[in-house]
Amino acid sequence: MKHSAGVLLWRRQGTVIQVLLGHPGGPFWQRKDAGGWSIPKGEYDSGEDPQAAALREFEEETGVRLEGELTPLGEVKQSGGKLVRVWARGQDCDASKLQSNTFSMEWPPGSGKQRDFPEIDRFGWFSLEEARIKLVKGQVVFLDRLLDKVKYLLVIHLQLE
Repeated sequence: MKHSAGVLLWRRQGTVIQVLLGHPGGPFWQRKDAGGWSIPKGEYDSGEDPQAAALREFEEETGVRLEGELTPLGEVKQSGGKLVRVWARGQDCDASKLQSNTFSMEWPPGSGKQRDFPEIDRFGWFSLEEARIKLVKGQVVFLDRLLDKVKYLLVIHLQLE
C-alpha cells in the first residue's frame, strides 16, 4: 500500500479562510480544473516519519521550508487505495512565487523523447467553497477537518485579544 503525506497551508483574509492548493503539472492534467487540484503532498516509505515526509514534500513542491507547529488533520484512504495523511499550518505566502520540482516522462507517447514537467504547474489561494470544487474528490474531507480546527483556534485567539 502506498502512503502520501502533505501540508494544507491556510490563511485568513478578513473573515474568509483560504487554503493553498497546487495544480498537477504535465500533459494529463493540462485541461483539468475542477476536481484536478491537490494539497501539496507526496509519497513516503513505510519506515519514514510521516510528518517529516509532509514537510519535505511541501518544500519540494513549493520551494518553501515550513517551520513551527503543524496541526494534524488525520488520514484518508483514497479511491485508488493510497493512504493520505495531512497536517495544517496557518501561514501566508505569495502563490505566484512558488516553484515546484520537476519530473521527466516520454512525451508525446511513443516518441522516445523525454520532457521535463513541473510536479505542480501553478498554485492558488482558494476559499473553502472554491477549494471544494477545485480539489480532487478524495481530499475534500481535509477541508472539513481544517474548518473544525480553525474555528477552535480562532475562538481561542479572540479570547486572548
